[in-house]
Amino acid sequence: MTLHEMLVDELRDLYHAEKQLTKALPKLAKAATHKGLRAAFESHLEETREHVTRLEEVFSFLDEPAKTKPCAGMAGIIEEGADLLQEDAEAAVLDAGLIAAAQRAEHYEIGAYGTCVAWARLLGHSEAVGLLEQTLEEEKAADQKLTTLAESEINEAAGSESESEESSSSSEKRVSSGRNTSRVKAADRRRR
Repeated sequence: MTLHEMLVDELRDLYHAEKQLTKALPKLAKAATHKGLRAAFESHLEETREHVTRLEEVFSFLDEPAKTKPCAGMAGIIEEGADLLQEDAEAAVLDAGLIAAAQRAEHYEIGAYGTCVAWARLLGHSEAVGLLEQTLEEEKAADQKLTTLAESEINEAAGSESESEESSSSSEKRVSSGRNTSRVKAADRRRR
């Protein structure tokens, strides 16, 4: 296998990954309860559609057919995100989980696009490099936007929800334990 063939193979993997994301992002947007997070998913969906188009242009520059290669990595990441949607979680906790799932996808893409940029540059495919770098920068920006949302609001809200849930759970246990203790004492008095 040549480096050119390896590049084409990686691009086909990315092409499939991006197409999978165009189906997954609307589900994440629908599940998000934080308005800013929902908007970030919707905005990135539009970018992702553009990424698909850009990859088609890259294939054209390389004189290769725009074909997909099944991307098991992205399929696994998306499946984990779908599992999260089945969880019973407080709103902010779910949003924090959605960010984590989306960032896994972003990091996968950042790694793959970075590799493709390096290989395309080495092979002298300057038109492809420009398009791939543009997408790489958008993936990095999407990841940063998610980080900002997580660090500025969502993670803290998720932590507060978890603390109040743990606190109320502890209170319930103490009340329940108190009832059990009262029942034991009452049973002991009856036996006497």
